[in-house]
Amino acid sequence: MTDPGLLLDLVAAVLVAFAGGALAQRLGLPVVVGYLLAGMAIGPFTPGFHANQHSIDTLAEIGVTFLMFAIGAEFSRAELRRLGRVGLLGGLGQIVATAAIGPALAPALGFTPFQGVFLGALLALSSTVVALKLLGARGELGSLHGHVALGILVAQDLAAIPLVVVLPHAGASGGQLAADLLRAGAEAAALVVGAYLIGVRAVPWLLGHVAIQRTRELFLLGVVGLALGTALAAQAIGLSLAFGAFLAGLVVAESEFRAQVIAEAVPLRDLFTSLFFVSVGMLIDPRTLLDQAGTVAVLTAAVLVGKTLVVTVVVLLLGFPGRVALLAGLSLAQVGELSFVLAQVGVASGAVPRLLLDLTLDTSLTTIVLAPLLVRAAPPILWAARHLPLVGRRFDGDAGADDDAAAGVRRHVVVCGCGRVGGELVDALRRRSIPCLVIEYHPDVARRLREDGLPVVWGDAANPAVLDHAALPEARLLAALVPDVADAERIVRGARALNPRIHVVARAQRGEDVARLRRAGAAVVVQPEFEAGVEVIRHTLQRYGVVGMELNHLIAGRRRAFYEPPPT
Repeated sequence: MTDPGLLLDLVAAVLVAFAGGALAQRLGLPVVVGYLLAGMAIGPFTPGFHANQHSIDTLAEIGVTFLMFAIGAEFSRAELRRLGRVGLLGGLGQIVATAAIGPALAPALGFTPFQGVFLGALLALSSTVVALKLLGARGELGSLHGHVALGILVAQDLAAIPLVVVLPHAGASGGQLAADLLRAGAEAAALVVGAYLIGVRAVPWLLGHVAIQRTRELFLLGVVGLALGTALAAQAIGLSLAFGAFLAGLVVAESEFRAQVIAEAVPLRDLFTSLFFVSVGMLIDPRTLLDQAGTVAVLTAAVLVGKTLVVTVVVLLLGFPGRVALLAGLSLAQVGELSFVLAQVGVASGAVPRLLLDLTLDTSLTTIVLAPLLVRAAPPILWAARHLPLVGRRFDGDAGADDDAAAGVRRHVVVCGCGRVGGELVDALRRRSIPCLVIEYHPDVARRLREDGLPVVWGDAANPAVLDHAALPEARLLAALVPDVADAERIVRGARALNPRIHVVARAQRGEDVARLRRAGAAVVVQPEFEAGVEVIRHTLQRYGVVGMELNHLIAGRRRAFYEPPPT
């Protein structure tokens, strides 16, 4: 008879995660908080049933793997190259600057200078899982600040390699330390090159062969094997599971099977990722949290305030607008899974005391709980920043606004956000010689568009001061195509204030955003997922002989029901 232990642990973890998440949602809290508290309930430090920590950790690692694999699969090599500068310069600058907080706090917390350096490194590493779930829940993974945050997170994953080598063995001889670093670098390079070569040759052939046979379960097994296999290969050479899975996703991103791979990975990701937070909750000792409440409060403030400021300043120095910098900083204001790994290695080597690991876990709990609330507070923080005399101009996003951009432009289309959708619109307008002006707050995109001869205003279109540079009184139409619905709403209201007669087209990230944008003044709102569904309906019914007036009437009715719901 098989041992029911693993199954019992899995059932217990899933049930308490469901109960905790449902309770947190009912109380208006992020579901992550419920998962953490559920983990504490079945952990070894609370009375009652105790799940096996090792079993839950294993399931949690699978969740992290699928999360990073799905994220990697959604990125192309071109997008990764755009993240290169942010990751290399921004990530390195953020890690060094945040790590300096540790030695500054060490004397007040009773730690030695070396333990302060170790503490600073722990605080510098954010939770990839929390940050990506936070951005994904708000529909901001595709936004500019979402890309910036991801670039820094990838840099943190890579930086964890030398940190794990250097910090626990800082007392080793210089020659031995250099050899360890050289070996780790060589192994990482070998993994990247090997994954690329296999991805170019083997993966497309393998997935294509299975897809041709229409065997869904084999396709799913191939996806799971690729994600877990690359992650384990990364872990075997000292890299993080997250980085290995992200690398595997990047390999798939260039193949024609990208969409199907993502569709297969997402359900697995959502199930196992919740178990990650349960596993973190199981590690937290409530007694330590109470006994060290003052120290935890200091560390929490250092992460929420200090780390946010560090990331904001670093991203500003890279030339990004203030709004992007601050939102990226708020998204990274927590302590995450790589910090647990580094702290555990430090404890095992005797470099730091067990107390430092406990404080890391407690600080992780408090920052993960408070991080979503901090992001929700972003609008008033941005408003306050705009009114500071030294940085207000920077946070207005109008530092790059060009008074000459709209010179001579009349009866034009104003395109706010030149991503994939905006780029298609601009291309269509240029082919028909329809004048247009672009407002874009990604400096590299704005520079490229200017080089192509387009009139461009660099800045945050959600700010009225930036919209004022787009000659809106002379414009015929404005397209608000930014991914953040709050930004889109501010753009629509600002455009209406400057030109009440302008025709406004807006993109809604989610179905529930349609009514919000209509109330703001958008004449037409487009929701991409619904429009994709309409096209599927159209092609399907055409195959069954529904054509002409009947089909057009049916499609029009579907659109009317979705975009213009009856008053309640």
